[in-house]
Amino acid sequence: MRKLILFFLLLASSYAYAQQIQSLSITLENVEYPYPVKFLPLNIEGQDVRMAYMDIKPDNPNGKALMLFHGKNFGGYYWTNVIKALSAKGYRVLVPDQIGFGKSSKPFINYSFHRLAALNRQLLDSLGIQKAVLMGHSMGGMLASRFALLYPERSAQLILENPIGLEDYRRFVPNASPEAMYQAELKTTPESVKRYYQTSYFVKWKPEYDELVRIASGVNGSSEFPRYAKVSALTAQMIYEQPVVYEFPLLKVPVLLLIGTQDKTIVGKARLKPEDQAKYGLYNQLGKETAAKIPGSVLIEFSNSGHIPHLEIPEEFLRALGENIK
Repeated sequence: MRKLILFFLLLASSYAYAQQIQSLSITLENVEYPYPVKFLPLNIEGQDVRMAYMDIKPDNPNGKALMLFHGKNFGGYYWTNVIKALSAKGYRVLVPDQIGFGKSSKPFINYSFHRLAALNRQLLDSLGIQKAVLMGHSMGGMLASRFALLYPERSAQLILENPIGLEDYRRFVPNASPEAMYQAELKTTPESVKRYYQTSYFVKWKPEYDELVRIASGVNGSSEFPRYAKVSALTAQMIYEQPVVYEFPLLKVPVLLLIGTQDKTIVGKARLKPEDQAKYGLYNQLGKETAAKIPGSVLIEFSNSGHIPHLEIPEEFLRALGENIK
């Protein structure tokens, strides 16, 4: 009886938490971004789509531009403090939501980092920006690396904040079919999102992180959630199948690595046994190993942070960024 009562208490608590999550559209129309959002019209594989972005011009420009590439579970909304800090230094800050993410369209297409890099180059072209500093977080680090490898002449500097892809997940994470990943995405709940963020992303949970959960899981209530889940599975497959780790030595631009060493992020983590989860995603080692692969790179480690230093330790992170940006 005691176990049954506990079960129902947990069930009620879970239901109450889910009820707090507002239903969101899969293109986040009801999520307020920190700056005005514009759209670049595109046609991809015969589909008319649009790419959302913020273009923040500083009051006292230094003549330099910077692009911020978000992670897989995020959009431009979580860059607010970084935008403000860089804008204050005179940078024109461009913040795209990649196709398939945030306020951008969610088409069923062949997702690849090569394609996303080309679309971001097209965005730069449309705005008349010839060269930019590239800063990528998490999945955005893989994309920024691919962009710098493809278009070094357009890349002033590469800044990687806890990028994923510092190890080849194909070596140790069991493969899953697109359909299996889609079915797994359909099972996403506010509770599962929060549990993953707590165990992988942050050293200590703070109430303000619930906003990240609200946005990430709010789309579950949309009638178009199956489309969102399918696209999420396709982009997860992109990450798994298209590593950049072997090409880090080929980078020809200055590289800055900003690494929270308590990060435990592994793509496909749920497909690993607990004992195997403990062997990988060790950013206290991966940061150093990556820096050794990139000639002339600068590594700054934060021992008191996990996956998102710009949110977890903002003052320390922004100070390090400001002192090392080109």
